[in-house]
Amino acid sequence: MNDIGWLFELANFVTVICVMSFAAFAAFGWDKAAAENGKRRVSEAALLNLALFGGIVGAYAGRALFRHKTRKQPFSRHLHTVALLQLFAAVFLTIFLW
Repeated sequence: MNDIGWLFELANFVTVICVMSFAAFAAFGWDKAAAENGKRRVSEAALLNLALFGGIVGAYAGRALFRHKTRKQPFSRHLHTVALLQLFAAVFLTIFLW
């Protein structure tokens, strides 16, 4: 790869994070609307998976904006665990791959 190849890799990574965050944010909004209207819900596993695979920022933003799943303790604990795992992974990758 040429000298700016890392920039394309970084751009791809940022794009994936943005897309997954948007998807997680939208899923929280969709689930909140479905809960209020008695429609089919988005599973907690799906919400957590969206957060796990790069959408943690969107998950927290959607959770706060829509005030959805804020008091459900097992879900909150799992979401915080996902955030901590991603933080540890980011620190690890920054230290050992820099």
